Parts: sequence; C-alpha cells; structure tokens
Amino acid sequence: MRYIADFHLHSKYSRATSSQMDFEHLNLWAKFKGIQILGTGDFTHPEWIKEIKEKLEPLENGLFKLKTEEKPSVYFILTTEISCVYLKNNKVRRIHLIIFLPNIKSVEKFNTQLSWSGNLKNDGRPTLGLEAKEILKMVLSISPDGLVVPAHIWTPWYSLFGSKSGFDSLEECFEEYSKYIFTVETGLSSDPIMNWRLSSLDKVTLISCSDSHSPQNLGREATVFEFEDVSYQKIIEAIK
Repeated sequence: MRYIADFHLHSKYSRATSSQMDFEHLNLWAKFKGIQILGTGDFTHPEWIKEIKEKLEPLENGLFKLKTEEKPSVYFILTTEISCVYLKNNKVRRIHLIIFLPNIKSVEKFNTQLSWSGNLKNDGRPTLGLEAKEILKMVLSISPDGLVVPAHIWTPWYSLFGSKSGFDSLEECFEEYSKYIFTVETGLSSDPIMNWRLSSLDKVTLISCSDSHSPQNLGREATVFEFEDVSYQKIIEAIK
C-alpha cells in the first residue's frame, strides 16, 4: 500500500504560523490532501506536547491517531524541528534539524535535556546554541530508534549546505557522527534531480516535506512510502 508522508510542519505555537495549526485541522486537511502520515511537529514546546498527550492516542505500531477518530485515516508520528545557531571554525552556523522519536517517554527525556540549553517556551521551533552534532549525540543517547534529519538542506541562511551559514559536507558538520545521518530533506529549496548531482549524497536517502505553517500548505512537498502495513519502525527502517 502507498503512504504519502509529510513529517516536517509546525504547530500554532511556532512563530508566523496559523492559529489553525492544531490537530483537528491538521487531521482534516491531511484527509483533503490524501496524506496518510503526518508529523506532529514542535514536540519540544510544553503546550504542544501537552496537546499531543491530550488529543492523540498511541497505537501499537508506534504511531498515533486523533482520539476523536474511530479508525485512523491519518497517522501521526512524533517529530520536531530545532534551530542550531553556533560558532564553529570561526564562522556562525545556522542549521535546522528535524528530529524523530519513537514514543512520549523518549520525547520527555529529550525535552528535559534540551531545556538545560535554552527556553523551550519561546517558540515551537526552539533556537539553541548547541552544535548540530551535539543534538545528534543527544538523540542517539536517548533512543537508538531516534532519527536526525538535516532540514531543507540548501536554504541559504538556515541549513546544512546553506551558502550564508552552512557547511560544505556532512562530515564537516557532524564529524565522526556523520555516519548516523541516514537521510536529508530536500525541502522547498531543491529537488531530487538537483541533489543527485552531488555524489557525496549518494549514500543518504532523500526525503521532502512541506515545512507547513498553515494546514492548507500540507503536502506541498511530501515523501511516498510503500508498506504492507505501516509502523514507526518500518518508516525509520525504510529511511535508513
């Protein structure tokens, strides 16, 4: 069966987002767009993780559904985006990362550790002075099933290869931990054909998502999977 997935989006608690970025509207618009798997986005924000617990029901496959839905037509997967702004090799780096975690317990542990480095209440996509590599190390220490994905990798100001504040390679950014980067997000700034021209990306999977700030923009970029039956583990394994 074919599943269309959009992992990267934001809640109403992120800056410059629609007040309709709540689970009811996300679920509704995902149905309109034919999206079967949707990221929760923003699980680092205290109010949004509270809504995740209140409005979503965990399923045996490691995914979630809206509690008011009898059967899941839209599955939710725990995701968030983090903005890392830091100085490395005498240059300011601004890198956005998408984080996947398998359950609420691992999210809570991650949020606790992250809160030691900054205020998570200010924005659904927190800006922290941590290196991208340190975020990756933190995720791996919390769960081997966690995943870190460099977001919209060619956006000039806020991405892995951004011309204004990025790096020239995965290895330059993540050093010895680059082997744990299994995928990158092409995002709105590039497409697969553009990325296939860079041979160093041949070893990673390409995904794309909407980075949506309003429910109407869900699925403007998306990734297609084929499974007999879907689960968190199968999604992560397919990406890896």
